[in-house]
Amino acid sequence: MPAPLVAVVTFPGAQILDVTGPVEVLSSATRFLPRAGYRTEIVSSEGCAVTASCGLQFATTAIADLGDDVDTLVVAGGADMDQPSADAHLIAHLQRLAGGVRRVTSVCSGAFLLAAAGLLDGRRATTHWRECDLLQQRYPHVAVEPDAIYVRDGDVWTSAGVTAGIDLALALVADDHGRAAAATVARQLVVYLRRSGGQSQFSNLLAAQSADSEPIRDLLTWIPDHLNDDLSLPSLARRAHLSERQLRRVFKREVGVNPVDHVERARVEAACNLLETTQNPIAEIARVCGFATPETMNRAFRRRLNTTPGDHRHHFGEPAAPPRSQRL
Repeated sequence: MPAPLVAVVTFPGAQILDVTGPVEVLSSATRFLPRAGYRTEIVSSEGCAVTASCGLQFATTAIADLGDDVDTLVVAGGADMDQPSADAHLIAHLQRLAGGVRRVTSVCSGAFLLAAAGLLDGRRATTHWRECDLLQQRYPHVAVEPDAIYVRDGDVWTSAGVTAGIDLALALVADDHGRAAAATVARQLVVYLRRSGGQSQFSNLLAAQSADSEPIRDLLTWIPDHLNDDLSLPSLARRAHLSERQLRRVFKREVGVNPVDHVERARVEAACNLLETTQNPIAEIARVCGFATPETMNRAFRRRLNTTPGDHRHHFGEPAAPPRSQRL
């Protein structure tokens, strides 16, 4: 029986790591796992040589030539998705193939192509943190999860930006061959099998690095270490030596959100990390992360992630260790 075929869909201007990251994971699984095997084929709308955003050119085959033996579709992303999303030929073949494959996936802004094809309607999905708001605005029938590294909704998987395609591909290997097999591949590639925390940790760090004014930079680097402090707008304004009005205006300009919104994002991110990596009680996590009560944290999770802290731990946390009596 032939190894399952994974078709990686690309286009001119695609992000090269969106293509090569998943391909390398699947290639490594084929090399290092005794019972795993994948065939990969890189395809585009016309089947010509494609130049990636970095200038690297690589050959592709035409998506129209793909038959009914495709097991998994992986759709890459790029900086400008307007042109590929308007490619009626490409969209039609994505819709054709999606009806027969076992899985449909996207990396980074490849989610825009899936959404343009109607394949994300009524589903949860994610994309690069910078593009989450735009994806939600353009495709209101998609439930965008801005903090996820990857999201699985049935047979449709989407991932966050660029290197998150490696996380996605490892998750596909784990789905096919088990967690231990995926861990073997991760060790070979010297990457984490599953990162703790969501992609907001990267957006928050980048916001701190790119802020122009020193008061805002200092505030952004100080907040994550003081989540249990008073982080109300008046308190933050005093620390930044700005009026509340000035802080709102400058913070919004440089970070893109208001200070109170940013604080809640930072607290949710920290809570996600603790839920995933510890067995600490939810009430304790709420306190440490600066939520007044567990119910306050629950409301923030529903607002930000459309889930609850308990459900987040269930889906992304490490399994609890068995009682000592069961280990003896």
